[in-house]
Amino acid sequence: MRHAIEWCRGLLVGPFWACSLSALAATCEKPVYLTFDTGHMGVAPLIAEVLQRQQVPVTFFAAHEKTREGDGTLGQHWAPWWRARAAEGHAFASHTWDHAYWRADLQEGEVLKFRIRPSAGDQAGQTLSWTAAQYCDNLRQAAQRLQALTGQAPLPLFRAPGGKTSPRLIEAARQCGFAHVGWSDAGFLGDELSSATHPNAQLLQKALKNIRAGDILMAHLGIWSRQDPWAPAVLEPLIVGLKARGLCFATLREHPAYRDWVRQRPLALPVLPDSRQ
Repeated sequence: MRHAIEWCRGLLVGPFWACSLSALAATCEKPVYLTFDTGHMGVAPLIAEVLQRQQVPVTFFAAHEKTREGDGTLGQHWAPWWRARAAEGHAFASHTWDHAYWRADLQEGEVLKFRIRPSAGDQAGQTLSWTAAQYCDNLRQAAQRLQALTGQAPLPLFRAPGGKTSPRLIEAARQCGFAHVGWSDAGFLGDELSSATHPNAQLLQKALKNIRAGDILMAHLGIWSRQDPWAPAVLEPLIVGLKARGLCFATLREHPAYRDWVRQRPLALPVLPDSRQ
């Protein structure tokens, strides 16, 4: 580890910060795994500032969702933001391209299908019937775009929107190279709940009380329906408070349930067509 740190000292600021994150993760004895799903991106710059200030590595699960500004979460407007996060040493994984919610398993003869309802894309709000291959294509599309934006291969992981899955969906995704990641009960940070009934102070207090080492935490890069945004009020106090309890942060690359899968099954993704660049 000492040699790795000495090597890092010779790097420029951006890569050095990324390298220091890797060093921190490697020496993290009581880790929690902070993850962010995409959203309207209104709080994304603030989240990036907090993560950099606190030197906290996270894993981003990305879908191509509508944003307050620009052409969607994985569009050209936000490309510099994603490149900067990659330079800082964060990890990335698929959240399906169309933020596609699983609703039910379907069996049509010998063909397994899934009832799907995307909340983004041209078919947003429609109820669709997808084969396992179609679901896998949607997973890959988000992963391919992340690779094009960040210059690094995403993790061979995914998070189903809303965490909604079935054993057959999870197995179908594993067959095409993606292991599913949910979140811990205490790691549900509540940023998608109504701020009228779940104020930020209450969410912070609950998280600081209940989160334990090994937990996977989940929040979003902006929630349309929440009136009092979570991230400006909660994110940094939460990080500081968890550190004060002796906890540290790592990406899902280091999670014991996923690290062997990540190491042994890297995604092999083709280069995206120009139309998606």
